[in-house]
Amino acid sequence: MALEINHDCPECGEEATFYRSASTELHLGEKTKWRCTECGYGFIKINGIDSSVA
Repeated sequence: MALEINHDCPECGEEATFYRSASTELHLGEKTKWRCTECGYGFIKINGIDSSVA
């Protein structure tokens, strides 16, 4: 898995680069935490489901 992704940041109001700050394997699948390099906003993905769009 990549260490950086481009994703829309609600704090910055535009697409920004996010870095993977943590990763672990759960019974639901892989859980990854992502942080914006500009403002520090974070979101979680579990098995492809993105918490930033919920």
